[in-house]
Formats: sequence, C-alpha cells, structure tokens
Amino acid sequence: MHLRIRHLTTYRYDPPRERCALRLKLYPSLFDGQKTIAWKVCVNGATVPALLTTGVGDRQSIWTAPGALSEVAILAEGEVETKDAAGMVRGLKDSSRPAVFLRSTPLTQPSGPISDLAGGLGDLSGVDRLHALLHAVRSAIDYVSGSTDVHTTAAEAIKRGKGVCQDHAHVFIAAARALNIPARYVVGYLLPDSEKSQAGLAQTHAWAEAFVPEVGWIGFDPANELCPTDRYVRLGCGLDSSDAAPIRGSLSGQGAENLDASVDIAEASFQSQQ
Repeated sequence: MHLRIRHLTTYRYDPPRERCALRLKLYPSLFDGQKTIAWKVCVNGATVPALLTTGVGDRQSIWTAPGALSEVAILAEGEVETKDAAGMVRGLKDSSRPAVFLRSTPLTQPSGPISDLAGGLGDLSGVDRLHALLHAVRSAIDYVSGSTDVHTTAAEAIKRGKGVCQDHAHVFIAAARALNIPARYVVGYLLPDSEKSQAGLAQTHAWAEAFVPEVGWIGFDPANELCPTDRYVRLGCGLDSSDAAPIRGSLSGQGAENLDASVDIAEASFQSQQ
C-alpha cells in the first residue's frame, strides 16, 4: 500500500523559551515490510535530516536553537510503501539483544491484575500465547478516548478498565514481560479502516512488538485486536511510550505551553518501480 502522511506538531510558549533541544524520531523505519518513497522533517521551516540509526533500528536526529522561541512547528511528511507481513518485522537493522526488552519501567511495571492476566492464558505457547494475550488485554480495557494521559501506568489502566492505544500497549508489554517474553512499545501511524479500526484515527498510533525465538519480532495491536498490516507505518520503538516518543525535548524558562498536533494519512495511487 502506498500511503501519504502529513504530521504537524506545534508548540507555543508564553513567554518565549530559550535553548530548545529536540530529539526527533520521526523517520519511518526501514525493513522488509516498509520502505520510504519520499520523506522530509522540518522544524520551523528548516529541513532536519536523519543523522543516525540507533541500535534498535530507529532513525533519529537532533535539532537545537539557542535563542528565544515563542513557537516550534515540527512537520514530518512524505510517502511510504508498506506490505502486509502479518506483523513480522524482518530486515530491520536491529543489533540489540531481545533480553533488553525484559526490563520493566515505571509505566510498564506489572501489578497483580496484570500478572493474573498473563497467568490466565492456559497452556498456550509461542505465537498462540501472544495472540491470546492480545485479545485478553483488549477484553480487560475498553477503548475510551481521553480517559487517560501520558502519565498513566499499565497498572492504573487495567485497574480503571479503560484507556487508549498507549494503555493497551503498556499492559500487553507488562504482561508479556511477566511471562519472560521480551516486548517493546512501538509508535507510528495508522490508516484507519472505517469498519474495523477503533484507535489511531487522528494522531500517532501505538502498539507492541514481542520477540518469539526462531521467528523474531512480531507486532501486536491490542487496541484494534490484530497484528499490524499494510495500513501501519512504523516509526520506532522503546521500553515504553516515553522511551519511544517521536518528539522529546528540553528548553529553559517557565511559562504557559500550548500543544497542537494533527496527522493526515491517506492512500495514494502508486505503482512500485521494478
């Protein structure tokens, strides 16, 4: 599938803030199921190319501005070709050890209910156990837009029984790690299917990947109860939502901050060049 994406994030500061530094992970991953046709990231109109590829295969860059700023506008846009690989992530330049993703974080610390969820999957193993976990997480947490925020932990989300894609991914990851299965948080974009998708309609989307020996990393989207298809565009991964965030930064000063973000994604007519 050939997808056209425009992702605009704007921060406004009153009074202006100084010494802004941003880490940008806004560059689509390169692997067998996904390739970039054209892509550009700009900050306040200046193009910011990807500078390096991390050990987990994420492409990222750094942008800095020493002077005072009242607004920072970050635009990522372009075209990506995707294939449905049943969620399998093959060909990614990932040199990390899967065991790295057994480590819990404050956002993914397993609670009693999460451990019970993980322990209630019966005698299943391998991919079958992960599919069962996918459905168990979705049954335990209703998708309710705006019901949680970026600070909500997996333990809090399962206790409330409602959340958004971030919470579904965190609970899936926490439960998988409780089963000694390496799991990581993934952020990207999703072209909604009006008949199926319940999450990822206007912002970045989140899902999880789990490592299966002899198979590799496989994506699981508990919010929509499926493995990622060619409607998904992968940006990067991390231990949790904070680690995987497409935009992270720091600046000096205090005052009001306003954030606006939007994602436009659509299918484009394209014939792959052979």
